[in-house]
Amino acid sequence: MHSKWVKDVKTTLMVILSALVYAFGIRVFVRAGLLFPGGFTGISLLFTRYMLDFQGINIPFGVVYALLNLVPTFLVYKYVGKRFALFSVLQYALVSLFTLILPDITLTGDIILIAVFGGIIGGFGISLALNANASTGGTDFIAIYFSNKTRVETWSYIMYGNMVMLLLAGYLFGWDKALYSIIYQFCSTYIVSQRHMRFKLRALHLITVVPDEVCASIYQISRHGITRIWGEGG
Repeated sequence: MHSKWVKDVKTTLMVILSALVYAFGIRVFVRAGLLFPGGFTGISLLFTRYMLDFQGINIPFGVVYALLNLVPTFLVYKYVGKRFALFSVLQYALVSLFTLILPDITLTGDIILIAVFGGIIGGFGISLALNANASTGGTDFIAIYFSNKTRVETWSYIMYGNMVMLLLAGYLFGWDKALYSIIYQFCSTYIVSQRHMRFKLRALHLITVVPDEVCASIYQISRHGITRIWGEGG
């Protein structure tokens, strides 16, 4: 019981730090460069900017970001795990809060520096959450769910979704913003892929005389599909 409590405290602290770092990156870099990160962060920024520029309605980013995460949260809670889902909820709820209360700070007007260092900070914030057995929610939730059901790596799903979002952002707000956002996303994804290994594709071969029991146990623990191959030595 004590070890579980200590583990939960460590995870909570990591998630809080992750949310603070990620929100800092949004306030200081993403908004300064008018960039569109990947995932639900980019979708939320795209929607809020569209509403402000084309409809004259100012909707807080944090509100849209939290609302978009509600449905994927239930999906992950059911199929991936309660603990993972709850800590992920804490992470994206804190990101929503921190983006509301942190001040806007302009460190540089160089769009290349904004895209590169913004991506590095954003990727570091995401990796902190993933390494704490949580996530930043959104498309991470959806991708992690499908990575448990198929043999396609998690980040492939995220990449396809980001491509569609960037095409829409480029059409609405200028292709220069979309291209700089690609630099941001490349740096962010690279940091995540280097710092987090859990959802990379791996294969494990087991030889057993009780396949039904082994498959049931593996699925109960990992929620991952198993391929069974019958063999006979001779």
